[in-house]
Amino acid sequence: MAAGLVDRVVLGDLTEVFLPGIVDAALAKGPVREVRQRLLPPRLMVYFLLARALFCLEPYREVLRMVAESQRCREGWGSWRVSDKAAIFRARVRLGVEPLRELLIHAGAAVADETTPGAFWRGLRLMALDGTTLAVADSPANEAGLGRPRSAPGRGPTGFPLARLVVLIEAGTHVVADAAVDGYRVKERVLAERLAGALRPGMLVLADRGLPGAHLWSVLAATGAELLWRVPSIWKLPVEQVLSDGSWISTVRGGRGRSVRSPQDIRVRVVEYTLRIPGREQDERYRLITTVMDPAAAPAAELAALYGERWEVENTLAEWKSTQIGSGTVLRCCW
Repeated sequence: MAAGLVDRVVLGDLTEVFLPGIVDAALAKGPVREVRQRLLPPRLMVYFLLARALFCLEPYREVLRMVAESQRCREGWGSWRVSDKAAIFRARVRLGVEPLRELLIHAGAAVADETTPGAFWRGLRLMALDGTTLAVADSPANEAGLGRPRSAPGRGPTGFPLARLVVLIEAGTHVVADAAVDGYRVKERVLAERLAGALRPGMLVLADRGLPGAHLWSVLAATGAELLWRVPSIWKLPVEQVLSDGSWISTVRGGRGRSVRSPQDIRVRVVEYTLRIPGREQDERYRLITTVMDPAAAPAAELAALYGERWEVENTLAEWKSTQIGSGTVLRCCW
């Protein structure tokens, strides 16, 4: 079945974002370079893997057919036949992951400017961190490499194996600046630490209460980016100095002992407020901590209002899982 007009337009847009020269540059940084001309050359395989993310419910050979037809229209290819699944698998293994990693770095370049709605606050570029899980094919290799949840304490595993994903996005555009993926057993904080290289001075990074930890805070704050995170209510944040806007300076005590990753205490500014949630009897208390210590530079009321922008990363993940991938879809990847 030939690719439809809409599919060709989508694939054409894909090659406009990832121009052949950009793909070739990414391939040049990979560990393996092709010497012989194959039926499935590396550039074609890169576009095939990118297209799989857009047409994730289509069979592999159909996605490859659509990509090849798009390339033929663009570059004037002659006759070409679709390879079998075994050949596609071998070509994918030859390609490796490094070229795609390079393309992620290229695609993650910031695109917003000061005029982009919701992208900046007081000159700081708004970024957001969050994580999710993705169901993958039920195979022994995926179960061993990724793991799967348990139905209850002491019970055996249930459901599909899961991959854990943490992303850093530009809040105003939903552009993914960086991402880290690993097995279900790996904590979100561990994956978030791997994204430190994408943080820069001039950013303000928002995160929900599932991520904060003294070690992760120290690692990401050391990048020069500013942080604004919600923390769990069980955190002890004693009032050491009350500031003019009602926020206060506090110290998060580092752990003690050889097994603790961050023994150092960290100084933070605390913003506390309550929200009335429709349908609930009690208001919900929020406590935020930030690296921005000066209330004149970041008034508490503005920080409280700004925290809602963190939902942009939730919206991004929802777009992927519900709209692009499809609710309940199991990914076909092999770990």
